[in-house]
Amino acid sequence: MSKKIFPIATVIAVLGLGLGIFAGNLRASAEIPQDKTVAQLFAKTLPDSTGKPQALSQWQHHFLVVNFWATWCGPCVQEMPELSALQKELQSKSVQIIGMGIDSPSNIAEFTKKYSISYPIYVAGMDGSELTRQLGNQAGGLPFTVLINPEGKVVKNYLGRLKMDQLRADIAKFSAEKAK
Repeated sequence: MSKKIFPIATVIAVLGLGLGIFAGNLRASAEIPQDKTVAQLFAKTLPDSTGKPQALSQWQHHFLVVNFWATWCGPCVQEMPELSALQKELQSKSVQIIGMGIDSPSNIAEFTKKYSISYPIYVAGMDGSELTRQLGNQAGGLPFTVLINPEGKVVKNYLGRLKMDQLRADIAKFSAEKAK
């Protein structure tokens, strides 16, 4: 009788082990690993438009629209009022726009005093150009915008002036994926 039980017990043990490994992998894969460049972004502390140092880690676990811009970039300046309006529109949702100025601190400070912008602006300086390349901007042009999901993964990027209807649709699409 024990000779019959041993093969059955072995099969049950192997199935249990396989099920345990499968369940462990499901739990481990539920959290998407953070993109290395996004992790570097969140590790930075940059001055805001008033010069006060701000840890970008405060934006981890948010759905982010990160807009790289410069005061001397016409299309960048043109889209900023639309981004401000969009931020006000998205205020009740868990979506945050942040601006990364690739410019001098004085130019950014002067610009933000002159214009009312409803989202945080940070001084990325010329290091911001390299960061845009790491995020997919091989051309090095501005404006450059990146969508980052709450898990820290870049889900979309845009080079050039934003089409707000497309941006709204992408925000709705990618921020809704988390809720599924």
